[in-house]
Amino acid sequence: MLFCIFEIKLKMKKKKNKLGLCSLTALVAGNMIGSGIFLLPSQLARVGSITLFSWIATALGAFCLALVFSRMSLLIPKNGGPYAYVRAGFGDFIGFQTAYYYWIAIWVGNCSIVIALMGYLRVFFPELGNVALETTIAIAIIWLVTSINIVGIHMAGMVQVITTLLKFIPILIVGIFGWKYFNTHYFMESFNVTGQSNLSAFSYGATLTLWGFIGVESATIPASSVDNPGRNIPLATLLGVSIAALVYIASSSAIMGMMPAGLLVNNVSPFAAAAKMIFGHWGELIVAIGACISCFGALNGWTLMQAQVPMAAADDGLFPKIFAKRTKHDIPILGLIITSVCMSIFLLAFRNPNLVNQFEVSIEIAISTSLVAYLYTTIAQVILLPPESNKRNIYNVIGILAAIYAFWAIFSSRQQIVFYLTMLIFTSIPLYTLVRKKA
Repeated sequence: MLFCIFEIKLKMKKKKNKLGLCSLTALVAGNMIGSGIFLLPSQLARVGSITLFSWIATALGAFCLALVFSRMSLLIPKNGGPYAYVRAGFGDFIGFQTAYYYWIAIWVGNCSIVIALMGYLRVFFPELGNVALETTIAIAIIWLVTSINIVGIHMAGMVQVITTLLKFIPILIVGIFGWKYFNTHYFMESFNVTGQSNLSAFSYGATLTLWGFIGVESATIPASSVDNPGRNIPLATLLGVSIAALVYIASSSAIMGMMPAGLLVNNVSPFAAAAKMIFGHWGELIVAIGACISCFGALNGWTLMQAQVPMAAADDGLFPKIFAKRTKHDIPILGLIITSVCMSIFLLAFRNPNLVNQFEVSIEIAISTSLVAYLYTTIAQVILLPPESNKRNIYNVIGILAAIYAFWAIFSSRQQIVFYLTMLIFTSIPLYTLVRKKA
């Protein structure tokens, strides 16, 4: 932590508003290790402990995606992450589609993070079971984090480093001490509770667990705000994914063996409940505090990115110009505000007293839209790799494996979600026409 703080102060003196390796790795790991780890055990309990294998498969797929994004950050060193890469490979229309889907994925995913945060706040404030009060506070938190990011990207990076370090406290508590309370019977009796085949349960579990790795591309999006991007973006991406994979597999296995699936399935604060079993009431409170910090940090990191993609597209004439408006500190302030308004509307429209159900809807929307951007990016890499590259065949194989994984994850989603995703794809056609006509 002292090293991270020293690095931030040093960068402030040398290159103001630049993100270094430490803060960039914190951005990647912090964006992934957020609500994904702290509420997903309850969601995965509806599938069964077979999802342990889903975690492993998803970690391998995410690592392939990380390698793709690391390579693409060197080939196309521009702001926008997936949008910039896909536009370079496929042109304006598919580039617009990617920016459109990915922008939606970010702000809907941010709503999922806020929902998880409210679940852990209920440990301290049970009255948050009131839907109206809970929604009001959730929206207020959105605008608090938006204000932090309006101050500047470096301030957001500092917040990200601190919250990422603090969030490991509750995870380590459960991941280390929880094994003492592990019950093999709980783990085996709920191996597959979906009533479908093991393959179907495994595949659907892999789609859900991907939520834990959404953010693998985080370091590539604010490329112009990164110090030494050629070195730091690939390294931060691989480090962040490796950290997340280890944390997820260890802690999820422990918590799913600590309590019956019937108890876990509707628990809105599973890590706090596990800590209560280990240390009693004080353990529950400490872990709940850590979980709240974690969700807040993930929300901060994603808010940092939620205006970067439409800003990059607007700079290229593929998004409304209002998203390209910046402050004197190069912050896309109007894009941040518009996106936060969309989040507020979403929370009002989909409010639900059952936070686990509300969380499920939002993460499935965010995952499916992200997967389209990931799929396009993996194919774009195959197109953009220089013919004379010494490792072209290796990168092609990695890109194809990542593309197969992304397609499989889309295919494994619920039919209703795939239907909505298809309708969203169709809406991009008239929207693209409108934007290009104005441009």
